[in-house]
Amino acid sequence: MMKKYPPISSKIPVMLHGADYNPEQWSEYPDILKEDVRLMKLANCNAMSIGIFSWVKLEPEEGVFTFDWLDKQLDVFAANGIYAFLATPSGARPAWMSAKYPEVLRVGSNRVRNLHGFRHNHCYSSPVYRDKVAIINRELAKRYAHHPAVIGWHISNEFGGECHCELCQSAFRDWLKVKYGTLEAVNHAWWATFWSHTYTAWEQIESPSNHGETQVHGLNLDWKRFVSEKTIDFCKHEIDIVRAYNPEIPITTNMHMTDGIDYRKLAKHLDVISWDAYPEWHYTEDGDDSRLAAWTAMHYDMMRSFQNKPFLLMESTPSLTNWQSVSKLKRPGMHKLSSLQAVAHGADSVQYFQWRKSRGSSEKFHGAIVDHSGHEHTRVFRDVAEVGELLGRLTEIVGCSTTAEVGIVYDWDNRWAVKDAQGIRNSGIRYEETVLQHYRAFWELGIPTDVIGTEDDLSRYKLIIAPMLYLVSEADGARIQQFVEQGGTFVSTYWSGIVNETDLCHLGGFPGPLRKTLGIWSEEAEGLHNRDTNGIVLRSESAWGLTGQYDAHEIAELIHLEGAEALAEYRSDFYAGRPALTRHALGKGKAYYLATRVKDSAFYTELYASITGEIGLQRALDSELPQGVTAQVRTDGANDYVFVQNFSCAEQTVRLDERRYTDLVSGQSVEGSIGLPVNGLAILKR
Repeated sequence: MMKKYPPISSKIPVMLHGADYNPEQWSEYPDILKEDVRLMKLANCNAMSIGIFSWVKLEPEEGVFTFDWLDKQLDVFAANGIYAFLATPSGARPAWMSAKYPEVLRVGSNRVRNLHGFRHNHCYSSPVYRDKVAIINRELAKRYAHHPAVIGWHISNEFGGECHCELCQSAFRDWLKVKYGTLEAVNHAWWATFWSHTYTAWEQIESPSNHGETQVHGLNLDWKRFVSEKTIDFCKHEIDIVRAYNPEIPITTNMHMTDGIDYRKLAKHLDVISWDAYPEWHYTEDGDDSRLAAWTAMHYDMMRSFQNKPFLLMESTPSLTNWQSVSKLKRPGMHKLSSLQAVAHGADSVQYFQWRKSRGSSEKFHGAIVDHSGHEHTRVFRDVAEVGELLGRLTEIVGCSTTAEVGIVYDWDNRWAVKDAQGIRNSGIRYEETVLQHYRAFWELGIPTDVIGTEDDLSRYKLIIAPMLYLVSEADGARIQQFVEQGGTFVSTYWSGIVNETDLCHLGGFPGPLRKTLGIWSEEAEGLHNRDTNGIVLRSESAWGLTGQYDAHEIAELIHLEGAEALAEYRSDFYAGRPALTRHALGKGKAYYLATRVKDSAFYTELYASITGEIGLQRALDSELPQGVTAQVRTDGANDYVFVQNFSCAEQTVRLDERRYTDLVSGQSVEGSIGLPVNGLAILKR
């Protein structure tokens, strides 16, 4: 069965390669604009993002539009076989607008209105701002929706932030009225009787502020939900305008991880997902990039999982950034390895920020394909051209899917709530780190993995992992129970099943709606000081014959068995000998619970190797991978494309299984084993 999706645009059915391009910054340098086209061809670039922050160049004064420069640029692209993601410019509005309509500027949580400046400094509730965005977007769409160079709409840029103005306060109260209906329902959902914080009029409700209310966690959670929904609604406002002029043009907006937007909900309104990735490669003292590679891979898998189809890597740096703590260059081989990592996990593009370094202002030292030297005779340019040439050989992979039988839960509601909770370990709850610990085991094993939400279709998977699922509704708990009863395998951890959807603690004992599924009762939980270490000791008679012990730290729960069996016990302290890892048979499936945070990543690899082996999950390669090496697979149903990547700090040899392999780049048959240099990769077809 074919498992292939159509390309992003039928105009260019190949891997996309290009960068953010800002010709408006170089309008006084016509020779540079001409040279850019020559260099784009040399760098094997075929798709550029244009117009992202061009509003004042497009509309220098209210109602006066100047499109001649963009007409010329898009026509030049079309004549040279280069395509464009055309952006809407709402990410940074003109100074004339801020001066004439101050309501478009955001108000901070301190209730002080911002001055003009920076970017995304605008209120999503402002009718004036929405109207001005509608006007410029409509003019762009009328003019360019059928331009031969345009292959997609790039809506704004990296949405984020929040506004606390009176327009937003009023909109928040209206949102609460729809959600809860009555003040009584709000007060109960938020447990507002605490500290006599009961509201007696809607007008008394204000957004959280450090000099106001921060201690009502239900309020904090609902404010984050409101801000997310308001941002998504604004994005949809932009989408609806441009889509009307040509529904065939795919629409995206580039995402960059933020606390403030539930990207899983935003994804429902987009035709294709795009992601901005800026890992701090070569950060560790020992040179081992494997942890960071797993972290980056997890986010790529998340982007792919939003729509279960290929996505776009919309921004990455070809060399360094100017905003990380240390601006480190990519070592030889890392640009190709890190770029193809995105493709391995489902990207049908490698795009960069930026094409040419800005001459001035805050991004003049941010990495770019073209340096201030202005020519192609640089290491970075050669690296980019090499990646472009390689992508040109991977056309048959375009549209290929990833078949995952494992889903790891990473929910925004849960993330907001668990990080707002006071208690257990205020020095660092490490929610994201917890998710990564579990994900990394599958990355090390080379087992394809989706990153999902609790509302997603669980029946797609054989194995669901929900690390630190602090917030669980009764409905989600019932869905998880049904998943297990029908034959699924479920794994959860400490600090799960604690609160419901409005951040109220579940009554009757933790882990709340997961208690029957997991077959345990969590009586107490404690945070451990950094100096404290406990450990778990595996019971070989229960745990697949595994033996040994592993250090544990930071969080530990004292649990009772209610039908589950202990696979491991605590090593020390007054709860030595009590269950630390459990397994519960329920219906046709099984549920596991890890009651403490284990330090050693080898524990998670061994645990999941045992679980996945028992339920028969396939690895990308049916062989043991060296530490720091991973294998990921994309498929069209007839052929598999296996990306073997070395993120360790040493040369590695990888043994292949007995299936027939061809090196996709050289076309040569490969068998036995392959050697990978530092920062090396191989792309194999079978």
